[in-house]
Amino acid sequence: MAAKPSSAKQSMNEPKSGLAVSFNEFKKYEGQRYTGMKIGRSHKWYYDRGEWKETKITPDLWQIGYAVTKRRAGRAPEGSGVPVGTQYHWYVLAHQNATKQSANDYTTSLTGLKFKIAHKRAGSEKWSATPKTQRKQMIMFLKSIIADLEKQNDSGGDVLSKRRRPAPAERRKARAARPSVKRATRSRHAARRVPPQRHVRRATRVHHARRSRL
Repeated sequence: MAAKPSSAKQSMNEPKSGLAVSFNEFKKYEGQRYTGMKIGRSHKWYYDRGEWKETKITPDLWQIGYAVTKRRAGRAPEGSGVPVGTQYHWYVLAHQNATKQSANDYTTSLTGLKFKIAHKRAGSEKWSATPKTQRKQMIMFLKSIIADLEKQNDSGGDVLSKRRRPAPAERRKARAARPSVKRATRSRHAARRVPPQRHVRRATRVHHARRSRL
């Protein structure tokens, strides 16, 4: 009777997990080849206690800096992912909503987009794009965002794709403007009614004048 193969040999001969194979294989998106996570999938991370610094530049503009270690929720599939030491340059555009809870505490949430500008392979000294090309990538990304915002603006939406309610001052102006519109409408209607009456009176005078001549 033939001996069964050991479990150790089975594990050595087993192929990599389906997720690992899927991660590393080439894919296409709108004619562009890429590797890594498929479009539509998502990551979940936990951020350690980090340091957020901000400097006020104008009444509405702040310069920010944030440094922290992020940790995957769960574990990466065996054999997937890029080598340790790989670096990425992302450009982040997001909404930060904060609510003051006390003199020293705020609750905060961040929602938005991040766009890959460049990457540096592990052991390499060069980024995948020069600083000039990275700026071009940022310009391209921002132009696409501006185009989307203009479309939302033309359709009556705002940045959050919600219908904007008019401010109280705008509502008061709208209500104040309505009576004048009605008065103007009544004036136009009255102007349309006047000419026929005048024509009737004029026709009557002409008729009496002809009878008097006869």
